[in-house]
Amino acid sequence: SHHWLLAWLGLEGNTLSILPLTMKLHHPRATEATMKYFLVQALAASLILFAGTLNAWQTGLWTITNPGPATTAIITMAVLMKLGAAPTHLWYPDVLQGTTLNTALLVSTWQKLAPLALLYMMTNPPTKLLLLTGLLSALLGGWAGLNQTQTRKIMAHSSIAHMGWVLVALTMNPQLTTLTLMTYMIMTAAMFSTLNTSTTKTISDMGTAWSTSPTIMTLTLLTLTSLGGLPPLTGFMPKLLILNELTMKPLLPLATTLALASLPSLFFYIRMAYTTTLTTPPNTTNTEHKWRFKPPLAPTPTPMMTLALLLMPMTPILYTTT
Repeated sequence: SHHWLLAWLGLEGNTLSILPLTMKLHHPRATEATMKYFLVQALAASLILFAGTLNAWQTGLWTITNPGPATTAIITMAVLMKLGAAPTHLWYPDVLQGTTLNTALLVSTWQKLAPLALLYMMTNPPTKLLLLTGLLSALLGGWAGLNQTQTRKIMAHSSIAHMGWVLVALTMNPQLTTLTLMTYMIMTAAMFSTLNTSTTKTISDMGTAWSTSPTIMTLTLLTLTSLGGLPPLTGFMPKLLILNELTMKPLLPLATTLALASLPSLFFYIRMAYTTTLTTPPNTTNTEHKWRFKPPLAPTPTPMMTLALLLMPMTPILYTTT
């Protein structure tokens, strides 16, 4: 779309159609997540509508490509709120924790495309604002994820940190931004697929998933190290190119801080990878289902147990006769 009103209508339709998917569980936590998601997205959409109207009042045009400076700032903040980037990121982990893993995958990947398209189409995005929020997202996504034990919240903070890298890339090179976004979406989809296959919702669950499918857990290890950006894997490529672009420009302190900001994220990815493949579960079984899903079995009575049960009523009589 090249018209602000049509872009706003598209965003509203996108938000309203994912709400039933989010509250499909009919659980209080799912209802709370849906309400949080709806309120945040509605506020961001109203800011976009306000900025589009302001731009039409000032310039007489509804086109997205050449907004004024005030319109650009308001729309950038609204898009950051929709993306879940820092400092408007606090709703994002709670929404992902309240939904199913499949809906969390949708929110983490597909829902990023429409807001980023608006930033792509603006010819003069606010560079300083995007660089600052990108760095803040990378820092806060890493730090806040260190204390988490739920896999969906860890993936939410991973998404916040990756959005920081995407926003920094957007200020320099749109093609590099597309590459970063595509690799992030592929890695996140692979991670959520393995979590959904093994119904893993906490880090302790990951320790018991090895016996169900060692192949899937080995692929999970590779996906986690790729998300962390370790060199032999795909996740290292966009980070290297972004740091290269930053060092080619006079932005060496920003490049250094951004590289250091990826270390806390790498720590919790490696912690998940360690639990996944390098630890042995409490009792390794060769069955298809996990040990925690099996119903408890009643003990088989032995002849001695049967004799003890039969003699129990006679114990007081024997005691008084002796």
